[in-house]
Amino acid sequence: MTTTMEPEALQQARELAPGLAGKDILWSELIPGGGHWSYRVRRGTTLRFIDLEGGANLACLLYRADERLERLNLPDTLKAQHTAHLTAGHVLYSDMGRILAAISADTLGWHDPLCGLSDAALIRSRYGERRYQEHRNAMHRNGKDSLLIELGKWGLGRRDLVPNVNLFSKVTVDAGGRFQFVPGHSRQNDYVELRFEMDTLLALSTAPHPLDPSPVYAPGKVAIVAWHSGPAAIDDACRLSCPENGRGYHNTELAYR
Repeated sequence: MTTTMEPEALQQARELAPGLAGKDILWSELIPGGGHWSYRVRRGTTLRFIDLEGGANLACLLYRADERLERLNLPDTLKAQHTAHLTAGHVLYSDMGRILAAISADTLGWHDPLCGLSDAALIRSRYGERRYQEHRNAMHRNGKDSLLIELGKWGLGRRDLVPNVNLFSKVTVDAGGRFQFVPGHSRQNDYVELRFEMDTLLALSTAPHPLDPSPVYAPGKVAIVAWHSGPAAIDDACRLSCPENGRGYHNTELAYR
């Protein structure tokens, strides 16, 4: 597959993701801090998400593109892989035991699958209210409403809002069972890559993490570079990381035979 990007856009994508073969790059996108975005991603596409300033949070939801009742299932994702956080080598399971996407590369080593989304009340209590009518693009956005806006574009709604992954954010659990947000976990130009193993509807929000203690509303920008990688090879690290993932890939590939 060869790219049809304009030369300037291709150069920008190469600068955002050095080392990628230009012929494989498909497109790039920039999500401003507090923004939201959605896209239908094809099987065999990898997205590199890049924290452009440090301190970003990227809330992600995934749904099977051609049957949206099948969607990300975080309890099964964590249980199958015997983990409470996500990093390279892990995959994101659907509620049908198939693999929507795999974390094929990661410079951070920890992403939060436990803490969910900020909502309007939380953002208002922490940062005050800034509305679109007075502040336009400088309004305060929250993760829950941002993702509901994106889901609405694809015929989905509140009942389809399932637990999400927070990329770039690290939350630990102390001996008393309390969540502890780790400030400064993601630094400028850290990145994580998702390789999509199914045709997937992806919805994103860059609103602040619900446990971020910063007293200032300053969510970070995230860039995306997409390229054609092909689906997981037979010896792929995500496939081989545990026996459950081998079965998950088998279930996934049955859907594409």
